Amino acid sequence: MLVLSRKRLESVAVGGASDSDRMLKVTILDIQGGRVKLGFELANEIPVHRWEVWERLQERDLADRSS
Repeated sequence: MLVLSRKRLESVAVGGASDSDRMLKVTILDIQGGRVKLGFELANEIPVHRWEVWERLQERDLADRSS
């Protein structure tokens, strides 16, 4: 796991080594009371989910393939 420190309005980029590659930009929008508000910028066709939602979607897809 990569761990980075960022301040409010600072960002991290994932991917996008060239203009043709997809890139995810995550920006720290706000920090209050131990909670961090994140902003995500990426191509519209790439879904973004909270982890617990992603896990439910994976379980549902696995169940659908099993039946």
